[in-house]
Amino acid sequence: MVDIHVSGRDQVTLVEVHGRVDSMTASQLGEALNKELDSGNVHVVLDLSSVDYMSSAGLREIVTGLKKAKRAAGDLRLAQPSDRVREVLEMAGLDTIFRIFSTQAEAVGSF
Repeated sequence: MVDIHVSGRDQVTLVEVHGRVDSMTASQLGEALNKELDSGNVHVVLDLSSVDYMSSAGLREIVTGLKKAKRAAGDLRLAQPSDRVREVLEMAGLDTIFRIFSTQAEAVGSF
């Protein structure tokens, strides 16, 4: 079960994710990111503080979102990933690809 909440902050779209992002729910995250990016909201902060598990399917969706944002001269940045999610990002080598911030405010303010 995953819950995704999207809101606007200044020129930034904040996507807050709660729950598990696995093979059953990753597509919901992908759809939420695509909807924002397709609408021209290319400065996105993905708040992962309430995600207790992320599978490779979830990682694939956020990498796809990052590529799409970059193609549109934007960026997708990560805020406060839980320890478990940060570990998965590091194991996959994605901590070198994404800009990761320790607070939501820092991530939003980085644009």
